[in-house]
Amino acid sequence: MDAAVDGLSAPVVQALALAAAVGLFWVVCASYGLGGGPYPDEGEEPAFDLPPLDEQVPAQRLTEWMRVQNHTAKITGRHERNLNPLIVDYGDHRVLEFAWWWLHLGNQPAKFAAFNSRAEALTSTWRPGLAQRGLAPATWYVEKGHSFGLGGQAFALAAITTTARQPDGSDLLTYSIVTREAIGVAARTHPRMPLIVPRELQGHWLHPGVPGDSQLIADVLAASDELSAQVERIDSPKDAASSFPALF
Repeated sequence: MDAAVDGLSAPVVQALALAAAVGLFWVVCASYGLGGGPYPDEGEEPAFDLPPLDEQVPAQRLTEWMRVQNHTAKITGRHERNLNPLIVDYGDHRVLEFAWWWLHLGNQPAKFAAFNSRAEALTSTWRPGLAQRGLAPATWYVEKGHSFGLGGQAFALAAITTTARQPDGSDLLTYSIVTREAIGVAARTHPRMPLIVPRELQGHWLHPGVPGDSQLIADVLAASDELSAQVERIDSPKDAASSFPALF
């Protein structure tokens, strides 16, 4: 089994395969990452100037995650329990959390493909996660075995989140990456791409006091056009290039 799906429960893997086979959804952005791969040069690390990643403690936690996970965010497995960095806002400050990449509903992983969510359906299918939003930091993402980025610049992928209560009583943050219609170079490979939130709207997207409604989605989509058009195809990261090859 592909490393990216190893650890997922059998019903979830079956749901992915069936839905992809009959065209119920476009499998988009099954892997993304921070540093490593094509950006930057070997031995260097990118400057993560996205708050709070520019603070010492979050930066140290992020560096450790990159070392352990080989710079690559993968869909979370039930057994592997690999969690990925996610920026969230609790009203008075932004924090770096580590979250399960597959949205949970009713304290359980959704039984349908819930690692990506279409921006056009956020106010209907994905409403439970729209009230609590996050940003996934990245320097590249993978689509159909090809990598895309912004010249090594760190950027923020829109995410929706839910909090699941675990059997031991603890809370677990879960998320889904929001996608939009692809434009520019990215559209030559796949009709969808992750929704990149420009810096000027990151605070607006994150703040829990901002309603998660169609106006917010329209504003972020429009503002993302410029960055989305600048996305370039790059050499694939060494390990991420083969992530989820069977699902595309």
